[in-house]
Amino acid sequence: MSWNHHTRILRSTAMGAAAAVALLLLGATPALAAHGAQPAGKGHNPPSSGSPSTGAGNDIGYPQCGGTFPTSQTFGIVGVNDGLANNLNPCLGPDGGGYKTSELYWATTSTGSNTGSQPQAALYVNTADPGSTYHHQRIADWPTAGTYSGDPYSDSSQAGYCNGGNTQACAWEYGYAKAHQDGQWLTADASALNTSLSQVGLATIPTSPAAYPWWLDIETGNTWQSGSSGQLMNLADIQGMLVGLAAAGASSTAIGIYSTSSQWGTIVGTQNAATLGSLVGLPDWIPGASSLTEAQASCSLPTFTNGTVAVTQWFGSPYDGDWSCSASPS
Repeated sequence: MSWNHHTRILRSTAMGAAAAVALLLLGATPALAAHGAQPAGKGHNPPSSGSPSTGAGNDIGYPQCGGTFPTSQTFGIVGVNDGLANNLNPCLGPDGGGYKTSELYWATTSTGSNTGSQPQAALYVNTADPGSTYHHQRIADWPTAGTYSGDPYSDSSQAGYCNGGNTQACAWEYGYAKAHQDGQWLTADASALNTSLSQVGLATIPTSPAAYPWWLDIETGNTWQSGSSGQLMNLADIQGMLVGLAAAGASSTAIGIYSTSSQWGTIVGTQNAATLGSLVGLPDWIPGASSLTEAQASCSLPTFTNGTVAVTQWFGSPYDGDWSCSASPS
C-alpha cells in the first residue's frame, strides 16, 4: 500500500538560542492515515453520514474537534493526543462545552452491537522517539541523568541508569513518560466529563485507564530515530510506552499496535522475538484498505508483532471506518 499521500502536520515556534527547546513532533493519527486532503480544522468538519456499515466502528481524533461526530458506530476509537506525542487532544474531555463536545463520551455511547470482541470505547496515542537533541539543541522533556526503577536498559554498570544522552535507557524512559502522561490525561478528562454528565443526570463513565483498550500509533509520519542504532532506541521507546501505560493503570493485556508491516520495519527494523521482548504477541490494528470489503480481507494479513490482527481500518468519507476481525463479514 502507498503512504505517499499520508497527511503530515507541521508546527513551528520561535526558539531562543540559549533556551531549552521542546520538540515539536511531526504527528500523524489513525483518523488521518489514509487521507489525501488536509484535515478539517476545529469547527469545520463535514457533516456526519453515520457509521459506514452495520457492525463497523469509527475512529476520530483532534481534527474532528468542534465538528459533528459519526453516528450509529458499534465501537469508537479516540485519539488522546492532538497529533503530537506530548500534547493532549482538547476534545478528549468536555473542552468547556459540556459532554456533547467530548470525543470520549461519543465513543462510550457507541451502540456496542458489533458481533466481534471490540468494546464500545478504545483509545489511541501518538508515539515518537526524537532523541536527546533537535537541531543541535537539547530536547526539554528528554530524560536527564539519574536512575529509574524498572528501566531494563543501562548506560553504566548500574541497572536502570539513563545518562541523559541519546541511548536506549533514555529512550525507554522517554516513551514511559509520554505514555504515563496519556493515562493520567485520560483519568483527568474522564473525571471532568463525569462532572458534566452528573449535572444533567446522565450515567458517568469509567475514569480508570484499565477500563479501555489502548493502541500505540506507530507511523513514519511521527518523529523517529534512524539507522540500525536508532531502530534499537525506537524499540526501547515503544517498550517503555507499554510499561508507562500499565503504570498509569492500563491493562497490559489490552494494548495493541496501529501500524503497517512496512512502517513497523522502517521504525524498528527486523527484530527477533527476543529483541522485541514485551512487544511480541501484541494485537495489530492495520490501516490501508479503501473499502469495508478490503478491510475485512485485511484481517488475514501477516502480523508484525507475531500476534493477531484484531482491527482493520479503511478510508471513508467523511470518517474512516474500522472493522473488528472477530466479527462475521457483513
